[in-house]
Amino acid sequence: MPPCAPKPLDPEPLDKDIAASLRRIADALDRLAPPPAPAPDFSGARIFRHEPATGLFRPAADFLLPLDLLVGVDAQKARLVETLERFAAGWPANHVLLWGARGAGKSSLAKAAFMAIAAGAPDLKLIEVDRDEVAALPALFDILRAAPERFIVLCDDLSFEEGAAAAKALKSALEGGVAGPPANALFLATSNRRHLMPRQHAETGGPLAAAEDAEEEVSVSDRFGVWIGFAPMSQEDYLAAVRGYAARFDLGLPDLEMRALQWSRLRSGRSGRIAWQFTRHLAGEMGKFLPL
Repeated sequence: MPPCAPKPLDPEPLDKDIAASLRRIADALDRLAPPPAPAPDFSGARIFRHEPATGLFRPAADFLLPLDLLVGVDAQKARLVETLERFAAGWPANHVLLWGARGAGKSSLAKAAFMAIAAGAPDLKLIEVDRDEVAALPALFDILRAAPERFIVLCDDLSFEEGAAAAKALKSALEGGVAGPPANALFLATSNRRHLMPRQHAETGGPLAAAEDAEEEVSVSDRFGVWIGFAPMSQEDYLAAVRGYAARFDLGLPDLEMRALQWSRLRSGRSGRIAWQFTRHLAGEMGKFLPL
């Protein structure tokens, strides 16, 4: 008599058990996964700071320094305003690099120009990003691409102390990536260096490394279609800035210019920043409040 064959298993209960297990695994993964980030709301402010670690956009107060108080940079002001106005109107515009002497007013000009244009363009927003978060730009651009507003993405005091790796990330974000920057975002950077990298970086690693880094430097700044340079401030421009601040905030003194020059000698230089610092000192000395 042939041995009894094993009774075949009913596949239906097994299929049900597997399906139930898969459902439990899927439910567990759903509980572990972070919820999708809500779409950012840009309606509550005009200026925001982006935090890549959290994905949040923190609203910031409006920049209060009027554009007309920035003196000695008329040509730079005109070119930047023209570029930003074109972008705000929906026309193509190039990324902008403001570079040159420290304290020349690059950051103030960027924010003051934005505020002047945003007054007539409510959908124009400014997003500030930290220079150490350049690698997060592609993800930021992906978020902004889906938004209906137009954005100026500002990176203040941009440089690449660590060298070519961060520079390549910026190149990819601005032009070299698959998607590239969105049409509704313009990147605006300020820097004390036109080519963004410290000079001593090119002096390490031998001639071949120096040549490669030099090429990298130039190729990064080439991603900016608009270069706006700032020279050291002349004495007359410095005094004009001081006179403008004094007139605006009623800080006039008979020896205003002499004291302003003494202040600049103590600081070993003349710049818009030093003129403003002198103005703050004078207002404090005279017991007057500055609204800025």
